[in-house]
Amino acid sequence: MDKKIYLTNNQVVLNYNKAYPKSREVLLKSNTFRVYLQHFIKTQETLYPELYNYLTQNGKYDSKEAANKFSKCLRMLSIFNMDEIESEYLEDKKSLLTVVREIYKTWRHLQRFAFIKSDSSDDFGINTLVRRDSEMNDLILRTYRLFEERIMDRPNLVYRQIQAGTNACFSIHNRDSIWSEHYSALKDIPIIDHVMLRTPMILHPKSSKRTGTFTETKVDPMTYFEGDSESFFCFPCKVGKLLCFVYFNAKYTASALSMANLFELATKEEANQKPDLVLLFGNPDGKNATEFYYDETENIWLGCISDDPRIEYFGYLKKMCLTLHNLAAMQQGWLPIHGAFVNITLNDGRKKGIMLMGDSGAGKSESIEALKSVGKDVIKDIEVVFDDMGTIHIEDGIPYGQGTEIGAFIRLDDLDPGTPYRDMDRSVFMAPENPNSRMVTPAASYDVITTNHKIDLFAYANNYTNEFGLKKLTVEEVKDTCVMGKRMALGTTQEVGISTTYFANPFGPMQKQELCEPLITKVFSSLEENGTFVGEIYTHLGFDKTNRHGLDIAAHQLLEFITK
Repeated sequence: MDKKIYLTNNQVVLNYNKAYPKSREVLLKSNTFRVYLQHFIKTQETLYPELYNYLTQNGKYDSKEAANKFSKCLRMLSIFNMDEIESEYLEDKKSLLTVVREIYKTWRHLQRFAFIKSDSSDDFGINTLVRRDSEMNDLILRTYRLFEERIMDRPNLVYRQIQAGTNACFSIHNRDSIWSEHYSALKDIPIIDHVMLRTPMILHPKSSKRTGTFTETKVDPMTYFEGDSESFFCFPCKVGKLLCFVYFNAKYTASALSMANLFELATKEEANQKPDLVLLFGNPDGKNATEFYYDETENIWLGCISDDPRIEYFGYLKKMCLTLHNLAAMQQGWLPIHGAFVNITLNDGRKKGIMLMGDSGAGKSESIEALKSVGKDVIKDIEVVFDDMGTIHIEDGIPYGQGTEIGAFIRLDDLDPGTPYRDMDRSVFMAPENPNSRMVTPAASYDVITTNHKIDLFAYANNYTNEFGLKKLTVEEVKDTCVMGKRMALGTTQEVGISTTYFANPFGPMQKQELCEPLITKVFSSLEENGTFVGEIYTHLGFDKTNRHGLDIAAHQLLEFITK
């Protein structure tokens, strides 16, 4: 990663090792600043022709010359007052002020990231990363204010301490060796070891929905991997107890860093081990594919998602990681559950483990949120084990639940209006202005999700039947319902209307039913033997997702079970 700046239409990634301005003078004189100015000038040609004409002096300069000329003007303006400078750009004070404000505004509208090598100094630590990035933020803010006030010839009266630098930054290091020669193409790709998110982090991805399915391929993606150390990073994380290396195209840095709120970031020591899972994300192979492959020789599940504008949606990254996890988990005898699992602790100390299962839009998370509301007077604590994907495994004859994620990827439209704001200071928001907007928010510690948790209630979230509340069924009835995986699709994916998905889980079990089927039989038999309540919970979301009446009834009956 030797470039100083990686600039695309809506994202910039700065290399602090090559382009870290320690002063205003260095910032304004830097090639990095001129590259950004040239990018800005080019965008104005169609957006604001009057600003483009002002900067190019009505075609006298091309974008590169204009960037050089205007940056020189700004350098002089940072030292002298306007009446002490001679420049053609000072002849139109109104346009100058407009351009300075637009340069700043356009910069802030980009998704802005920076990285630094953690092995560049002996005393490097997370505090070094935070300090440098914070100083950069302060430098840009002070520089903009200086120009604005100098042009207006008066100070501002109101100051807003916004994120003027980056949205997030991270540090990287390189591997000493690769675990297998077959994966040698990945050896020099830098690995992330620390991440700092400036939350609330608000992103504006072009895509807001996942389409298609993840399919198995018999062709090893490593044979057509097109990435290199100049265009890819590695985000090493733990999905449940499995180690996953996500090699991502720098174009998708926004999505990749958002994973820090969803999956536990692996340590440097862990990142030098052999992974259980490998994902190649944004591979420029021209295949437009979302595929997975089992490397039997190395015992690694390998995913590959082709570079395409549609994959800017975070769901592609999250769900492929979970698909690879589920495939490996089933190999080990663990049953993947698409659902939500929480431990409810009452004020009197009693505790119950509640697991709800269902496909996207069935009402799993919504039922938990409704339970929080109706039980606020008797519930002391709600511990989230998983909010989307987890597992059930049998240990010493007892079925236990574990999670995969330390965070939650939540659809804002499905929550009560106030819910997203409770943790907004720690969250990443994705396209909050659009339908199907999402947030990624921390939910549980890694220790919690990887601990065995007892299951007191297991219910299928039914959003398509005109019934209300919570209903106990036989194990065979619940098993058949779960295997059918029926739901009323609400448009959270490409599906609309009644649909069925094997075991309500298109992320592994659907693709490998022969692996999943015996695990279902084994786990459901164990639930019955251990006296676990099994049944259905009726969310009514398939009838009217804006009416919470059905959810409230279900939540009250769920609370009644917990308090009995």
